[in-house]
Amino acid sequence: MKLSEIKSALQNLETIAFELPDGSLVPSHFHVTEVGKITKHFIDCGGTVRNEEVVNFQLWNANDYDHRLHPEKLLKIINLSEEVLGLEDLEIEVEYQGHSIEKYGLDFNGRNFLLTTKQTDCLAKDNCGIPEQKPKFKLSSLTTASANACEPGSGCC
Repeated sequence: MKLSEIKSALQNLETIAFELPDGSLVPSHFHVTEVGKITKHFIDCGGTVRNEEVVNFQLWNANDYDHRLHPEKLLKIINLSEEVLGLEDLEIEVEYQGHSIEKYGLDFNGRNFLLTTKQTDCLAKDNCGIPEQKPKFKLSSLTTASANACEPGSGCC
């Protein structure tokens, strides 16, 4: 989800809810403690220099049960961040405290913002030397190509 998409969704909501991949909700007394831009400048295992940028939201559960973040307040935080930090319309990454700081993608189902799992991957599969995975077959499911093919136990091999 891009920054423009969350802004659009927030305009039509009365409350904000973030749903974790297991279907549970981030407690409603969460705070957005950071909105920023993260730039990652790196070299992949194939030797290609890369740059990635995302807008980062950090969610935090406080013991403050009397205050809830409302859509219009989050919109103000986003607008201020765009103005002060010069944020572009980038993909959003969400940090949330699980067993450690966990990073998620963001989606929207019309009611809740969905924290989506992220996976690592090799960005240079064609250049780093990792062979492609060969398809696996069950030998018992293979059929002989012709009647002249060698059968197990026939003594032709």
